[in-house]
Amino acid sequence: MSTPKVLFGFHAVGVRLKTAPQSIIEVYFEPTRRDARMRQFLDRAREAGVRLIEADGLRIAKLAGSHGHQGVAARVQALEQAHSLDDLLEQLEAAGQAPLLLVLDGITDPHNLGACLRVADGAGAHAVIAPKDHAAGINATVAKVASGAAETMPYFMVTNLARTLGELKERNIWITGTSDDAPKTLYQVDLKGPTALVLGAEGQGMRQLTRKTCDELVSIPMRGAVESLNVSVASGVCLYEALRQRG
Repeated sequence: MSTPKVLFGFHAVGVRLKTAPQSIIEVYFEPTRRDARMRQFLDRAREAGVRLIEADGLRIAKLAGSHGHQGVAARVQALEQAHSLDDLLEQLEAAGQAPLLLVLDGITDPHNLGACLRVADGAGAHAVIAPKDHAAGINATVAKVASGAAETMPYFMVTNLARTLGELKERNIWITGTSDDAPKTLYQVDLKGPTALVLGAEGQGMRQLTRKTCDELVSIPMRGAVESLNVSVASGVCLYEALRQRG
């Protein structure tokens, strides 16, 4: 049996209630909070038949490892994530779907990772890929910011990112990297085919080897005074352009 983990905040716990209530061990809630949102949440939890435990804010904060818990936390069994990247790509191939992957190089901030997972889920990406040694893992903060997407979006941490990108190329997936100094913009490339969009950390961008491995580099047009966008916003711009093209 996998080790239980903690989810906190209405959205993260609410998505688990909706998608896999049987995996919830218990829900802790602050009884002093009696607003409509808490009442609706508790009604849903009771309907799902989960075990409810009253707890004060401090106890919930200790459990969640954060004060941003909104008065709600849950101990849950970890869900089985979508197998391996290879399995996922084989399933897509069998279904005749062109993969759309988001690759994050050097994103170590859990808030950024959570927001990237959320936008990847919203745009219908098939998976998010990151290197093990230059990335944030999935923790409670990531899960809260992701608003449930940490549960549904396959997130693969790979040992060697350049090698993984090489393997994607062998499967005819086109690797499009983003860079401020690229001559072409995002809006001048075709994202309808099998695509992996690669984004680096703010400031330093992609690592040199990752950059070299890309088939093509594109920039996001910047019209104002700032030089770059937050990585989760940039991910959204890129993924939704792919979604628009795939129509």
